[in-house]
Amino acid sequence: MNIIERIIAKKANKDTVKVGQELSVKVDLAIAHDVTGPLAVDQFMKIGVKEVFDKNKVVFVMDHNIPCASVDSRIQHRTIHEFCDKFGAKVYGRSEGVIHQVIHEEGLYKKGDIIVGADSHTCTAGAYGAVAIPLGSTELAAVMALGELDLEVPETYLINIDGELRPGVYGKDIILYVIGKFGTNGFTDKAVIFSGSTILGLTNEDKMTIANMMIEMGAMIGYIDQGDEEIGDVKNVYNIKASNISPVAACPSSPGNVRTIKEIEGQKINQAVIGSCTNGRLSDMRIAAEVLKGRKVAHGVNMIIVPASKIILEKMEEEGLTKIFREAGAIVTNPGCGPCFGAHQGLLSKEDVAISSTNRNFPGRMGHKEAKIYLASPRTVAESAVKGCITCPGTVIPLEG
Repeated sequence: MNIIERIIAKKANKDTVKVGQELSVKVDLAIAHDVTGPLAVDQFMKIGVKEVFDKNKVVFVMDHNIPCASVDSRIQHRTIHEFCDKFGAKVYGRSEGVIHQVIHEEGLYKKGDIIVGADSHTCTAGAYGAVAIPLGSTELAAVMALGELDLEVPETYLINIDGELRPGVYGKDIILYVIGKFGTNGFTDKAVIFSGSTILGLTNEDKMTIANMMIEMGAMIGYIDQGDEEIGDVKNVYNIKASNISPVAACPSSPGNVRTIKEIEGQKINQAVIGSCTNGRLSDMRIAAEVLKGRKVAHGVNMIIVPASKIILEKMEEEGLTKIFREAGAIVTNPGCGPCFGAHQGLLSKEDVAISSTNRNFPGRMGHKEAKIYLASPRTVAESAVKGCITCPGTVIPLEG
């Protein structure tokens, strides 16, 4: 068995499991947000049970529409609050941040756990050695009632990345490069492990960025090797040299449409976004602030900064990053999903072209379906905001290394 199969076997109370085997596993944590949560609540009530399987293991985070962007979103919030008041489930409803960042900060990502969530980027927990599986709201409701999940053991693939990264290349460039190489359907319904000297040497924040976007190549389970036990047998192994990875962007309108920044340099933009569960962390803000310090966002560019959590925002304020952003002409919003979800706080019109550190650029993802969205690292986004066009890292200020 490989490391993922060993976790599944333990949670299924089996000595061994094999690919294709159908079984039930114990779930350690079930999570949902203010959009998917109410649907799960409705289904849970239809089941007719009197309590959740463990009130400490069912968690809701209000992040997609906070403060509420419509009457409907207010109704969604009320539904979750009333459910949590009745059943004792935990709720974070005061703009604490994006669900995946908040769950991490609360210490709820644990190596060897099985975590399920009614959000496609639940795979972020794979950065910490958890087997994290995104579910539909109906499946989540069943888990909330029973504490178990039925699943089929998937095939597992290993991607090794070894060597030293080039200056200006970050976790976002790594995962976009891999998605571009294998496609958005490259690992549909499979499990994928990232390992190799490059991956093991990354910060936890970069590991979260990579795990977060594994769903964009179809992976059912995304897992980052923790480096403390043998990975075991996998279906296939792919080896990538870190030195082959350049700063890249996912071009309109797919995370798989990846090109080097050099190829698209000079493309005019009128919006730049740094935030989301992918790249709204403190390290991202520090990188962007270093670029923007003493400079201005280019005329005609709307720059939006969305901290991934309240804790990150507090640290930004302590370090003076918020002041740097505002003096540069950027808008700093409250923690949450912001415009990434396409509901509020900076939507795009038909003619707009945006560069964003978020995770999806499907038609309509951040506003009008004909708006163009480029996905890139915070460094590339920040330098592009200053220049008013897509810009190679190192153009505005020199790269380290």
